[in-house]
Amino acid sequence: MFIGLTGGIASGKSTVSAMLRSYSIPVIDADQAAREVVEPGTETLAQIVDHFGPDVLNKDGTLARKKLGAIIFQDEAERKVLNGIIHPAVRKRMAEWKDDYLAQGETTIVYDIPLLFESELFYLVDKVLLVYVDQQTQLSRLMARDQAGESDARKRIASQMPLEEKRKQADAVVDNSGSKEETEAQLKEILRRWGVSVS
Repeated sequence: MFIGLTGGIASGKSTVSAMLRSYSIPVIDADQAAREVVEPGTETLAQIVDHFGPDVLNKDGTLARKKLGAIIFQDEAERKVLNGIIHPAVRKRMAEWKDDYLAQGETTIVYDIPLLFESELFYLVDKVLLVYVDQQTQLSRLMARDQAGESDARKRIASQMPLEEKRKQADAVVDNSGSKEETEAQLKEILRRWGVSVS
């Protein structure tokens, strides 16, 4: 079974991802793939520089994420261009990892994809598991985590599909507004319901 794990910025998806790993369930991390495909020397990074210019590089040749982020958070057209460059490379890397896990005999694989809904990647998975928090919790956690001002935090949350919308379409929801123990209890119950054994 392929499970798509998703959430919103500062919803606690990484916490749930770590729990799944602790049960020895393989997790394919889209963010990790996204970091790897833009390392210096990659074709993807060259395409980004071609479009956005050399200003989006640090002195050491790595991608200056904050500079690029500042461009794409303000401009949806540029965000689409960037996604069009990065997403195919990320999907290719994730497919390689999936094939490796299947070759090792794994029967349950989790895809950790922050923008599963926004990128409409449902075809990759059998079930969608959403990590949810209410809007106020999401805002205060993001401000605390990134030392962000409220207006910056609100902008970043607004650049994603609202969690309330995702909630309506997910196969199961882990409400991460409470304690870590409550979150884990919900996760185990969902996996049990889906026939996934948790050691």
